[in-house]
Amino acid sequence: MSPGDEHDYRPTDRGGRTDDPYSTLGGTRQTRTRLPDSDAGHPQARRTARNSRSLVMIVGVVVLLIAAIAFANRGGGSDDASPGAKGRGSTGSAPTAATGTKPVQGKNGTIASGFAHDEQGAQSAAANYAVALGSAEMFDKAKRDGILDAVIAPSSINRFRDTLDKAYSRNFFRNVGLNDDGSTPEGFTFISRTAPIGTKVVEATPDRTTVEVWCTGLIGLAGEGSTKPVTDGWFTITVELVWVGGDWKASTHSQKDGPAPVGGDNRASSAEDIANAVNGYGGFTYAR
Repeated sequence: MSPGDEHDYRPTDRGGRTDDPYSTLGGTRQTRTRLPDSDAGHPQARRTARNSRSLVMIVGVVVLLIAAIAFANRGGGSDDASPGAKGRGSTGSAPTAATGTKPVQGKNGTIASGFAHDEQGAQSAAANYAVALGSAEMFDKAKRDGILDAVIAPSSINRFRDTLDKAYSRNFFRNVGLNDDGSTPEGFTFISRTAPIGTKVVEATPDRTTVEVWCTGLIGLAGEGSTKPVTDGWFTITVELVWVGGDWKASTHSQKDGPAPVGGDNRASSAEDIANAVNGYGGFTYAR
């Protein structure tokens, strides 16, 4: 959904990552995959973009047919839970079915709140918090403080705030193409967005749960002549959440690269198209 040189962010009294322009705390770590060119060791020619697109279209049609059949054959269920709902302690997954409780109705500013006091609620909180902590708003001091107030446990918030205030420095702003004060240069659109792909509980007790959130993200400056064009990345965030004040709050946050899929054959869009897409398509409230 903070920048530094290390590959793990966990706020401590010693500080954390301080200069990495691709952390999910206000950025995304890049992961690039290069396919091998044909050579003596790889005599097979790479698929042409046309054949690849044709295959994608065929697979897409098959997936849509399977989904339609599954929907037609699905049995009725209650409003509160789906057939894929999981109880506390379950380690299974339901990748094709919505699981558990309804989406949260509460809001703390622009961030979802009022998550269920169970594993599903913790996963929903972790996904929403990953989005908030990876947003462009983190580059603005006042907005960043508001986000931290909404998602971080009171016992950890000072540690987070001190670490991030040091991390969002002039050098870091320059590294991502911003002005020294973190503002966006005239004529450009700054983009920093995290999108969760899935969540997994790795450890749970009634009032403390650790959740992994697999994400993709965007970061960069969209605009004609940008020297920091928008790029994508894949990463996994680990969030430890505690139940406090009637809601889940994050107490620690760390990140690692991947898993990253092989890049497709999509042609890169223009800077204008990317800026219009980010400004035109809003984010989501995530809930299991």
